[in-house]
Amino acid sequence: MIVLGVTGSIGMGKSTVSNMLKEMGIPVHDADATVHKLLAAGGAGVAPVGQLFPESLAQDTNGQGYIDRKVLGQIVFADAEKKKALEQILHPMVQQDSAAFRADMEQKGHKLVVFDIPLLYETGGQRRVDSVLVVTAPADVQKARVMARPGMTEERFNHVLSQQVPDAEKRTRADYIVTTDVSMDDTREQLKKIIDTILPPQKPRAAPPANGRH
Repeated sequence: MIVLGVTGSIGMGKSTVSNMLKEMGIPVHDADATVHKLLAAGGAGVAPVGQLFPESLAQDTNGQGYIDRKVLGQIVFADAEKKKALEQILHPMVQQDSAAFRADMEQKGHKLVVFDIPLLYETGGQRRVDSVLVVTAPADVQKARVMARPGMTEERFNHVLSQQVPDAEKRTRADYIVTTDVSMDDTREQLKKIIDTILPPQKPRAAPPANGRH
C-alpha cells in the first residue's frame, strides 16, 4: 500500500484538496482532526495536556473534562517551550493513530491512503510516507484567505508563517504539487492526474473468444 503525505502552509487550500481526495474514494487520515478528537471529552490527550496546562481544562454539561483549544492556543501561542512540551504529548499520539489507520486500511485492501499532515516537514512526517504532495497558491491569495478568517490578525498570521517551513522550500522538496488559485474543477483535475500517476488505471481485460475459439 502507498502512503501519500499531503501538506501545505496555512491558507493554501490543503483541507479542500483532502476533501476532494476523500470524494475520489481515497481514505484520508487527518492529523488536525485527530488532535481535536484527542482533546475532546473522553480523548486520550485530555489528562496529560490538562495536567501540564490546567488552565486549559474545562468540563462539558455531563461533567466530562475536555481541553479548551482556544485557551490552550493562547497559552502556547508565543511560548516556544510550552508549544514544544505540548507537541511532545500530542505528536506521538497522532502518529500512533495514523499507524492504526494505515494498518486498518491495508487490511481492507486499499492500495493508496493519504496522511493529511499540516506540519509534515516541520515534524519529520515525510519519513512516514512514500511521497509528498504540497498544496500551494500565490502569497497574495494565501494572505487574503487567511486574513478573512474570524479573529485573524496580521500578527497571528505572521507568527504562524514563522513556525512553518516556507512554501518555496516545501515545493522544492515535494514529489507532487497542486496549485489552488484556480477553479475547483482545475484543482480536481490536477489531483486526478497525480493519482493516476501513483496508481495507473488498470486496463480492462480483453473478453475471452466466443466458444473458446481463437
